[in-house]
This record gives sequence, structure tokens and C-alpha cells, in this order.
Amino acid sequence: MDAFEEHVLSVTRDYIRHPRITYKTISSVNGPLVILESVKFPKYAEIVKLKLNDGTVRTGQVLEVYGNKAVVQVFEGTSGIDSLNTECEFSGDIMRMAVSEDMLGRVFNGSAQPIDRGPPILPEAYLDIQGQPINPDNRYYPEEMIQTGISSIDVMSSIARGQK
Repeated sequence: MDAFEEHVLSVTRDYIRHPRITYKTISSVNGPLVILESVKFPKYAEIVKLKLNDGTVRTGQVLEVYGNKAVVQVFEGTSGIDSLNTECEFSGDIMRMAVSEDMLGRVFNGSAQPIDRGPPILPEAYLDIQGQPINPDNRYYPEEMIQTGISSIDVMSSIARGQK
């Protein structure tokens, strides 16, 4: 076990905020999506662990909630998922990314795992990947106009520096 895995286990060991319930209520699998029924209080963007019949564990995220149904996108693909024997456990938490200054200059894959054969990264904080919305009242009003040199664009479709 490498240092990163040991760190994650030490941080998450015995740390359960809500009781975790395991479901075996998959109604359908369609592409990367799994539809679960009879789920109590699923939350949007919640992380779901799917334990397959052969013991492998895959991770997914709730994309849509409709009553007691949840649509889960499985990140590692849905091949081999059996609707009768696959156990689904809702974590009660959203996707967070481990961040550290040690990440600067490193190369990562889409799951934020280092792929440059460097040393493991020990995170300093875990940040929500959804981010926070920007308050429009706190934005600076763009005043400096950019001139393109093409008069028709400058007159008909003016562009301001810092424009959103």
C-alpha cells in the first residue's frame, strides 16, 4: 500500500456522518448510467460506490433525483454490472478533490491521479469540485473597451476587457 492510500484510509477510517445503507435496487443499466429505485433521500452530486458480484468496486455520481429514484453515472463504465447482485452504497458526500502545493508542475489524469511517476501527493485540503457560484454583485464592471481594428465589429459588437 502506498503512502497516498494509507493517508486516505487514515483520514476516512471510522468517519461516517450518516448511516450508510446498501441498495440492490438497480432497475436498469443504459450506457454509463445506472438507475436505482427505492432509494431513501438520494442527493444530487452524491458519490455512490457500486460493489460488483466479483468484488470490484466502481465509483459513480448521482446526476438526477426524481422522488425515490436516482440516476447514477458510473465513472469506470457499466460492463459487468448485474442488476440483481450489484450493491450500491451512497456515501452521503459529494465529490471532493485533494489539493496541495505539491501538485504544482505535476501531470494528472482525469481522476486527479498523478501519472508522471512522481512521489505520491499528500493533500492539504479537500475541495468541492462543483465550486461556488460567483456573486454578480461582487464582479467588477468592465469599462475598458478593446478595439479590434475592424470598425464594423467595434461599433456593432463592442468587447470589454474582463467581459463575461
